[in-house]
Amino acid sequence: MPAIDTSIDIAAAPSRVWSVLTDFAAYPEWNPFITRIAGLPVVGGRLVVTIQPPGRKAMMFRPIVLAATPEVELRWRGRLLMPGLFDGEHVFRISPDGDGCRLDHGEVFTGLLSGLLGGTLPATRRGFVAMNEALKARAESLAVPAPGSSVKSS
Repeated sequence: MPAIDTSIDIAAAPSRVWSVLTDFAAYPEWNPFITRIAGLPVVGGRLVVTIQPPGRKAMMFRPIVLAATPEVELRWRGRLLMPGLFDGEHVFRISPDGDGCRLDHGEVFTGLLSGLLGGTLPATRRGFVAMNEALKARAESLAVPAPGSSVKSS
């Protein structure tokens, strides 16, 4: 069963990483791999996801959210045509780690056609890594004001 497993350490709180990960409207601003998501991160909800693996054509699919535990896990399953033909279960797991956290990001592919995925796995993995790095940069750059500092609003 083909799978992709990636991880990255992020110098930001799990709440910040969760906020970036679930702000789907902002994905076009920063995400080089998942270029668009419509829908809400709620269990049982349907998303409309567009991915753009490096060097490949964009693909759209409509997964169902399987888990949406704030600051811990976002997971969905997408299918091609019918269950058992080609399924992908995509997961983001956030774990506290010192002053920051670790993001584990992966996908397991199952079904009759999953064995034909071989040629696209390297590009898809590069897309996961690029997304991880972009998420890290965004979460770390959205600094929280230091205690005692004031933020003016207009």
